[in-house]
Amino acid sequence: QVQLVESGGGLVQAGGSLKLSCVASGSVFSDDPVIWYRQAPGKQREFVATITRGGSTFYADSVKGRVAISMNNAKNTTYLQMNSLKPEDTAVYFCNYNQFWGPGTQVTVSS
Repeated sequence: QVQLVESGGGLVQAGGSLKLSCVASGSVFSDDPVIWYRQAPGKQREFVATITRGGSTFYADSVKGRVAISMNNAKNTTYLQMNSLKPEDTAVYFCNYNQFWGPGTQVTVSS
């Protein structure tokens, strides 16, 4: 079993920044990547970014250039640095590892 907990969300003005964290605990042995998703009200959950244990990253076009994903393997923590935030970034952000999901953290960007 793996437990994931996201944190770092909040209310920010457009153009601002937030850094989300996802801490994994439990049986974290797999080399599966960590993936961030988000879900806005009334919309489907969508992919944001992913990182492998080896450090390879991939981003959704909607956030490319504004978001950076990183991982601290020793701390089993994945980070999502989000800059130049837009109102359309407002969503609940979730991290996913293997079949496990965290409860999410709310990001609200005001215009």
